[in-house]
Amino acid sequence: MADVLTVDRLTVSLPPGSDRPYAVEDVSYSVAPGEIVCVVGESGSGKSVSAFTVMGLLPREVKAVGGSIRLEGEELLGAPETRYRELRGSRMAMIFQEPMTALNPVKTIGEQIEETLKVHTQMNQSERRARVLETIGQVNLPDPDQIVRAYPHQLSGGQRQRAMIAGALALDPALLIADEPTTALDVTTQAQILKLIAELRERKGTGVLFITHDFGVVAEIAHRVVVMQKGKVVEQGLANDVLTRPQHPYTQMLIGAVPSLEPAQRASLDGAPIVLHTKNLRKVYSSGGLFQKKRVVEAAKDVSIDIRRGETVGIVGESGSGKSTVARCVARLIDPTSGEIAIDGADYAKLPERKLRDHRRRMQIVFQDPYRSLNPRRTVADSMIEASVNFGASAEQAMKRAGELLDLVHLPRQSLDRYPHQFSGGQRQRICIARALMPQPEVLIADEAVSALDVSVQAQVLRLFDEIREKFSLALLFITHDLRVAAQICDRIVVMQKGAVVEQGVTREIFANPQHAYTKALFAAAPGKHIGNKVVT
Repeated sequence: MADVLTVDRLTVSLPPGSDRPYAVEDVSYSVAPGEIVCVVGESGSGKSVSAFTVMGLLPREVKAVGGSIRLEGEELLGAPETRYRELRGSRMAMIFQEPMTALNPVKTIGEQIEETLKVHTQMNQSERRARVLETIGQVNLPDPDQIVRAYPHQLSGGQRQRAMIAGALALDPALLIADEPTTALDVTTQAQILKLIAELRERKGTGVLFITHDFGVVAEIAHRVVVMQKGKVVEQGLANDVLTRPQHPYTQMLIGAVPSLEPAQRASLDGAPIVLHTKNLRKVYSSGGLFQKKRVVEAAKDVSIDIRRGETVGIVGESGSGKSTVARCVARLIDPTSGEIAIDGADYAKLPERKLRDHRRRMQIVFQDPYRSLNPRRTVADSMIEASVNFGASAEQAMKRAGELLDLVHLPRQSLDRYPHQFSGGQRQRICIARALMPQPEVLIADEAVSALDVSVQAQVLRLFDEIREKFSLALLFITHDLRVAAQICDRIVVMQKGAVVEQGVTREIFANPQHAYTKALFAAAPGKHIGNKVVT
């Protein structure tokens, strides 16, 4: 059977002044009907550029200058935009990484799926509606009649991703391109999406080009793997061969950087003093008004956590479990409804905003997206010294400490004069960590701080967190949905579901013998359990 997609010696140029002349160079791979081909590599490897070239979605300054792309035998390179519009949605479709930015916020889910049918078919309104409902049912979304009337913000992350898949599959395309579709999802939702894509592929014979940096996902679904580095294919082959017997040093490095689900051996800190203490912490949101039924959501229910000096405690759970709500309450970015939040015995839970100055100094937070955390108009130096100066240090003292902290996070001091856009994602996260350390906090919160990073960069940042925790004897509260990460960096873990703590204890003990049914379900959903035998130490 002929291949659905054939990419042959594709070369795509970058604008003058880029770090290399070509985004992808001499790249060749293919996708057969009913086959899932995973393209893996670090950020900047060219994997997404090759997919965007297939879809005809390259920005104007980036151009395909050589090679061939054939969709079911039809040459696409050089095809007019009108032809691409005919093919997109009908014969090839794409699922993007972030559904909230890919979906139109002012149109219902039903309207957005129906739009594809209006453009590419002669169906009447009733036929289109029936097809929309059928497609929504195929991706296992509950209550299709309600989903078609819902707006994107009214759905969970997993539901939005399913809705986007429904739109992509409305016309049974021969090729489906999935660009990091599960990166930001928790393990149970990720498992559902992977199962859904595999089922649709099997049922409809769709060829799937799956772009990811997660080798657990690769192990779970891939038939073949293409490994890219700096715009070139360095290795490709059957998934089992590449994962178990990688030939290229780069592939070996990537697989070696995958954190293991076997928890690292960590020294007991039972005798260390408790730095952070929460007791019966609650956060309740209510909505509704005069003409609407009142709705009350308990985002956090009676959460009690202790973190000792020099200890890392992780909070794990699905999206909506309340883990980030707890982190924001602890940092007093939002006000808790009730309960205690104490650092070294001083309770900050009920202090008004004007009296939280000392709490702000003693408690710092590192967020998931470093680019959004840094002001793009301010240099690294300006961003870093602000907190120290606000807490009384002179500009000279603050600059001296900023330089020392850049040394600590393994960045050159010349970085102080540069802007956020001049750094990679991993480098920006290092800057955010250094900035959080400027006021010399006692508690550091990392809220999904490595979830968007490549496995190799992730391993480096995890080691950095461990180095910093040990050097400064910090109490580290680590929020994550990645069980592999939790296994390697956390002394103890707290498992949350629907706002409540269902289990907590020593990481090794919980991984070896989880007690709660929800914890067992989380572990069962982790993809590629046999991948990753290198422990971060």
